[in-house]
Parts: sequence; structure tokens; C-alpha cells
Amino acid sequence: MFEAHFQTFEEPEGGVALTARLAAFREELLRRKLSGFVIPRADQQQNEYVAPSEERLAWLTGFTGSAGMAAVLNRQAAVFVDGRYTLQAAKQVDGKAWSVEPLVDPPPETWLEKHLVAGDRLGFDPWLHTSAAAERLAAACARAGAELVAVQSNPLDAVWTERPAPPLGPVAIHGTQFAGETAADKLGRIRGEVAKLGADAVVLSDSHAVAWTFNIRGADVSHTPLPLSYALVPREGRPTVFIDHRKLSNSARDHLEQNADVREPDALTPHLTELAQCGGSIALDSATAADALKRLIAGAGGKVIRGSDPVALLKAVKNATEIEGTRNAHARDAVALARFLAWVDREAPSGALTEIDAVEALETFRRDTGALKDVSFPTIAGTGPNGAIVHYRVTRKTNRRIGSGDLLLIDSGAQYQDGTTDVTRTIAIGEPTGEMRDRFTRVLRGHIAIARATFPDGTTGAQIDTLARQFLWQAGIDFEHGTGHGVGSYLSVHEGPARISKLGTTPLKRGMILSNEPGYYKADAFGIRIENLELVVAAEIAGAEKPMNGFETLTLAPIDRRLIDLKMMSGPELAWLNDYHARVRREVRPHLDEATKLWLDAATEPLA
Repeated sequence: MFEAHFQTFEEPEGGVALTARLAAFREELLRRKLSGFVIPRADQQQNEYVAPSEERLAWLTGFTGSAGMAAVLNRQAAVFVDGRYTLQAAKQVDGKAWSVEPLVDPPPETWLEKHLVAGDRLGFDPWLHTSAAAERLAAACARAGAELVAVQSNPLDAVWTERPAPPLGPVAIHGTQFAGETAADKLGRIRGEVAKLGADAVVLSDSHAVAWTFNIRGADVSHTPLPLSYALVPREGRPTVFIDHRKLSNSARDHLEQNADVREPDALTPHLTELAQCGGSIALDSATAADALKRLIAGAGGKVIRGSDPVALLKAVKNATEIEGTRNAHARDAVALARFLAWVDREAPSGALTEIDAVEALETFRRDTGALKDVSFPTIAGTGPNGAIVHYRVTRKTNRRIGSGDLLLIDSGAQYQDGTTDVTRTIAIGEPTGEMRDRFTRVLRGHIAIARATFPDGTTGAQIDTLARQFLWQAGIDFEHGTGHGVGSYLSVHEGPARISKLGTTPLKRGMILSNEPGYYKADAFGIRIENLELVVAAEIAGAEKPMNGFETLTLAPIDRRLIDLKMMSGPELAWLNDYHARVRREVRPHLDEATKLWLDAATEPLA
């Protein structure tokens, strides 16, 4: 039934290979007269998904999560992970060689301060850390009487003898039928932002920003159509794009050269040096710009202006074409989701299905649309206790059979040329327990509270995050992740700067797309998450004294009625759910085969 898939299920390397790597790395540090070294899970641009050549943390430690850091000293070594990855790191990392420590509270600098001794020389690669991160490391070293040393070349690369070559994914033109705005018009808006910053130029150190600005997409990393590249946009004059020419067809080069000069990546350093030597003020993105860029500009006599990437907010607010595209993408995705959910209900009760079967089937249903470019992230399919691991990724070793009495949590997304999707459903296999129904209903009520929310202009994600948690808090429980993240337009499924979380300080603007995904996780038992994507739209409220906003739900997929405790639901909540299911049935049913139509009718039947 299944062809080659985007997602693979291999175990990361472990055991003897990793022990030998750590020993070889320590020898290299000794040779360079370094007492230790810090290895972030990062590339030069702090991308969430990185090329195989940048997976240094996984190569050295065995930990494959999308966020983390390691510190190697002469006698101690630690891997730092956030709450999403605590269980995963404990399984992947050799506890005899490494201790697993928190990434956030307390931060790695606390561990370093405790273990460094006076006179130690701690190395770091300034291309893999932002300036803020480098400053935190320097402060920790200073408190311990140690020195932070910026290396010219990464010592880990010296011992990683089989390191893959950097990627050369071909660049594709993202036409205005998808982008909705020309590169020339976007550059005009960016120049206005550069002038507001009082800068002579801005460095676009985030490939997503380069892709959006110049209407291109690429194939350099998994799951996000990124062309790894930089750009320099001056306040006046012609911008320059720095990209490996081997990625460019004649048409892609012609497309870029309509609005910019095109140079090889190694031309960025002399270009910035020249601008800095003339006393130029250059804006850098605090979130993605490497510390090496700041050092380069400051060292050549230029002025560094650190702040937010001006493109991030422009890119987050989708135009009418992108909004129409995402609605079409979600309508297409809804057909694949309905076919998949019907298939699970039909096949899972036999006990023959596994988590890998579910991942492969869902991708196959999406491929059947004829429009799938990639999955937007590795599908999370966790049944039973695996569902309680927030960012679980099934491997052949962890693959679990989907059994009666389980909850199956499936969080997945697709990349289509007209839009990016991300959706989570929790499915009851057999009869759920009373506890499962209670927890699911609390999560659902929080989800509905976000979906129904209305809020004035200027409201941030932090101000509405509580709505999603209130019913869980009433039972003394919570979830340890944000309620929602921004989503790109055929770009990253996790897009800043807006988010719905305790840390979401960016005001939500009309045209932004955010996820709505509260959850509950009972360790070693089950996990629950319900996720739809939401578009920020104007809310029409009679008598409103200020501009008000709300959400339009983009995702169209039934929510499992078998898991709802009706006694806990209010009238307006039930009305929202029935209206949502009626819309799913109305918009999706005409595109389904007869058997799936019958399943959808039952799955979206109104609840009284």
C-alpha cells in the first residue's frame, strides 16, 4: 500500500560509537588547550530543522530533539534539554558519560559556573550562538574565574570525519499566485523598517526571511522549504543575496537578479567588513544572527543595532492571497484527515495496527491529494504511554501496537505550495475510562475558549493563554508547553514572533495564523491534545467601542465525540462544537467516497 515516505523510523546511534566520539572530542580539546566546549543544537541561523551536516549535538550525544545543548569539560559532561524532551533524553543519552540537566530553569550557565574552575578556557563556536547566548556564557565564565574563547574552527568538526557535505537543495520560485506580493514591494516595506531603526542596512540572517522577501523556496532542510542563505538589505540601493550558486537554475538566478545582486555565501564577510569600515550602522536580528556577525561588524568599526528582525512581523501577517491559499490547503488536508480517521476507526479495533502504520497511512492519504510537498514536521503518533511524551517520535524500537482501551494522539502537518497545516486529534480506541473523558473534556473546553475568544487590538498571546488552561487548573493540573505558535505560508510550521503562551509578548494582528493546542499528559498512561489552526480576523461586536478581533478556525476534522463528558459542557460550548462539526460535514463531505461519507456523518452528528 505504501511508497517511500518523508519520515523514517531509524534509531539514533548509541553505545560504543558515542563513547569513542566523546573521548576523541576531549583529545581534540586538549590539543587546542581548551578546558571545555559548548555544543548547541543549532546551525548558523538557529533553524528548528537543520541539515545533517549541522546535527553536531545528535552526533556527539545521541540526543535527537529539536532543542538542546551540551557542555563537555575535562571530567564532566552534560546535555541540557527542556521539559518536552526530559523523557526522550533519558532514553537516548548514556547516563554514565552525561548528566541530563534542565535547559531553562536553571539554565546551563548555572551548571557551567558550578563546574568550571579558575583559569579554565571554555570554547564556543561564535557562528552557532547568538550574541545574547554568548554574553550569558561569558558572564558564567567570569563568575567562575574562567575565560570564554571564540574558536576560529569548530573542534567537533575536526573529529567528525564522516560529516555530511552541506546541502545543495535547488531553489524554486514562489510565484505571486501564492505569495500575493512582489519582492520589489516587500523590499520597499523592509526599507521603511530599516529607516525606522536608524540603520544603514539590515542583515537577514534567517533563511525564512530571505525566502519570504525574495519569493523563493528551497530544499536544504527537512520539512521546511528553506533555501539556506543570507541577504543584506540597505536603506537605499540594491540588496545582495548570499547563496551557493549551485542551488540556482538560470530561471531562479534571473528571478533573484531582478531585485538583488547574487553572491556566494563566503562574500558576506568581506561585504559586511567593507560596510562597517565606512562607519555603517547595521541591524542584526537578536534571535537568529550569529555572534560572529556582531564581532565582525564591531571589529571593523561599524555600529551594531540589535533588535527584532523587521521581516518577522511582516511575514507573520498574511495577505489576502496567502489567506485564500491556506484555506484551500486546509480544505485539501481535511479530505486526507477524514479518510485517515475513518481508516483508524475501521482498522484499529482489530489490534493489528502500530504507531508506524498510522504515520505511514496518514502520509499516504495526504500524498493522494496530489499536492503534498513534504510533511511539515515528523508526525507524532503516540498510543498509550507514548502519547504522554509531548514530542514523541516513533522509531522501530519504540513502535507500539495500538490496543483497545488506548488513546491514540496523532499530531501531524503538511506542506502544500499554497499553505502549511498542523493538526492534532486524540482518538479513543475501544471504551475510554472516566478519567480519560474528564481530562479530554477539560482540554476541549479550553480549546473552545480560545476559538471563541474576542479581544481588542493590541492583545498579546500571553493575555489569552489562561483561557486554554482554566478548566485544567480547576482540577489542579496543567500542560507544560505553549498553547499556540505562529504558522508560515509554505514555510515554517513554527513561525514567530507571535504565540499563545505565558511568553507571548507580541500583539496578535489580523492575518496572523496561530495554533490552538491545549493538552494533558499523564506520565506512563496517556496523552491528550486537540489542535486546530486559527486565523486572526476582525470580530463584529454590536456597540464595540474599539476594534475587536477573534479567530476563524482553519482546520476541518472531527473531534472525537466518544471522549466528551456532556455533563461538563456548557450550552455555548456544545453549540460551538455542533456548529464546527456541521461545517466540517458541509465542506468536506462532497469530496469523500461513500464509505467515508457514512463515517463522517456519524463522527459529526450533533450532540444534545
